[in-house]
Amino acid sequence: MPTRQKQPVVHPPGADPRRWKALIVLSALQFMILLDMTIVNVALPAIEDGLAFSQSGLTWVVNGYALAAGSLLILGGRLADYFGRRRLLVVGVVLFAVSSALCGFATHGGVMILGRFGQGAAEAIAAPASLGLIALLFTDAKERTKALGIWGGLVALGGTLGYVFSGLLTSFTSWRWIFLINLPVAAVALIAIPLLLNESRMSAERRGKLDIGGAVTSTTGLIAIVYGLLQAAENPWGSAAVVFPVGLGVLLLLAMLLIERRVADPLLPRGFFSNRTRSVVNFTSLFFMAAFIGYTFMLTLFEQDVLGYSPLKSGLGYLPLGIGIGVGIGLSSVLVPKIGVKPVVVAGFIGAGVGLGLTSLVTPESSYALGILPGMVIFAVFAGATMPAATNAALHQVTAQNSGLASGVQSTAQQIGGALGLAVLVTFATRRFLTDVTAGEPVEVAMTNGFTLGFQIGSVLMLVGGVLLAVFLERVDGELRDPVLEEVEAGLQPAPVTEDARP
Repeated sequence: MPTRQKQPVVHPPGADPRRWKALIVLSALQFMILLDMTIVNVALPAIEDGLAFSQSGLTWVVNGYALAAGSLLILGGRLADYFGRRRLLVVGVVLFAVSSALCGFATHGGVMILGRFGQGAAEAIAAPASLGLIALLFTDAKERTKALGIWGGLVALGGTLGYVFSGLLTSFTSWRWIFLINLPVAAVALIAIPLLLNESRMSAERRGKLDIGGAVTSTTGLIAIVYGLLQAAENPWGSAAVVFPVGLGVLLLLAMLLIERRVADPLLPRGFFSNRTRSVVNFTSLFFMAAFIGYTFMLTLFEQDVLGYSPLKSGLGYLPLGIGIGVGIGLSSVLVPKIGVKPVVVAGFIGAGVGLGLTSLVTPESSYALGILPGMVIFAVFAGATMPAATNAALHQVTAQNSGLASGVQSTAQQIGGALGLAVLVTFATRRFLTDVTAGEPVEVAMTNGFTLGFQIGSVLMLVGGVLLAVFLERVDGELRDPVLEEVEAGLQPAPVTEDARP
């Protein structure tokens, strides 16, 4: 009986045969990094007791990460394109491991806060490099859609399951293990990265001089804006603590734009935001992350402060959110190649808005199964479907030379959106609570009214984002552009440019 010959594996032209293994490493690494963005939330009371934090100091365990990541991502993306994406990825992993060790072995609050700033800076360095490498590894548009779906899904799960892991580790071991568990993962990544990834960066002809002025003004401007937004969670919007840093940040970003018009090699390529699809996706990412981070933050407080859940029960309650996001990502990866990015991302925003609207119907007597779970499942599936589709749109017609920068811009929008969610949604929720308590409402009712108002605002943000995407989003083809086209749009002389690829 003749034996069936094994069919050889056929790779798309120019594709790296190691690309799927590399994707596993890159996704797992980003999962670990994003996990630590939220993993501290449930463990904050234990950290406060263990390190004798003041109430104001404790907020910087969360805010330090967000401030460093949100302000450095664009610079991190450009540095990855300029000096080498693999090199910057390794730097980010090393910094993340060192910062995690600082947090895990911290004996006082100052060391913990320093470590959290380091973790945020590590994300700003590693995330754009990682996403830029994925865009270059997967040369086939359909494969890239699947790869970005997997990467985006694990990133989302990392941000979501942080609550689950935090509850488990804090309840059964020590809060220190939420940081120390990162060290073996980082060690494995440092071994795997050189084996699975080639170096890639801007070609020598395009590299030019690094735009120091643009880098300084953009970074300090974003630091000031994110800081001001974080202050808005504790101070009135019209207070100097909010207005001064936000106003200073806006002025610095305007100064950056003036610098960018004058330098030969700008931090942001001329015409980068003239692409309508990229611009609208990055803008609506503000709405998406404001709603998403606001939802998880307020739901945790609602469950523990109103319904009386323990940290472990509250953490485990997020498992359906993680599963639903995974389902949505799987659906998106199947649907995008068939019907395109636009219908999926529009439906994702609108469906997630409906889920938040359903969550806003909770009361102090709500059960988990009937009050929280239905809205969570709807929100999770549609939000999950949005993530890979939006990432594809954020890389729409980006040149291979600028893949890291484009990734950094989208991640910056997401970080600022998360800060906005805490600043705006939580602020409105807090003020509604204070108003109702002053009017004589029971504390549990007043707190619930504040949280439901926050969920309603998040729902509106998602619905408005869906409408903007429906109106302005163009057809997304999933292809990286030829860098010569960017030269033409910039008004420069077209010249053949090749991507450096050093083993």
